[in-house]
Amino acid sequence: MKTTCEIMVQRVLPAIRAELARNMIIEHGKNQQEVADILELSRAAVSQYLNDKRGAEIDFSGDAQQEIQDFAARLIKGMNTREQVAGMCNVCKFVQRSGWLNKNEPDAGYCVLCGDGEDI
Repeated sequence: MKTTCEIMVQRVLPAIRAELARNMIIEHGKNQQEVADILELSRAAVSQYLNDKRGAEIDFSGDAQQEIQDFAARLIKGMNTREQVAGMCNVCKFVQRSGWLNKNEPDAGYCVLCGDGEDI
């Protein structure tokens, strides 16, 4: 049995990063290196996200995509590390609350660290 956190780290977080990278490039005109710097990833990792080699197995709901787009815009404006972590946790919790986890991993519950979905 996998814990909720394992599921989220292995499947959902890479998909969130992929969506963030796509949004920053398409909507905000950033290049791969700029996205890599913002997300603190290598340029090669960003390339893999963009080419569906990482994080490609999840289709987010429209609401979840909007939440990710809003987070991308805040990242581009600039956030300190604590704000970045809180923002990523909030997006992750949003995906959990959206029903993705329940639909795709019915035996998993909410993350014990995040609780029942309240914002950090």
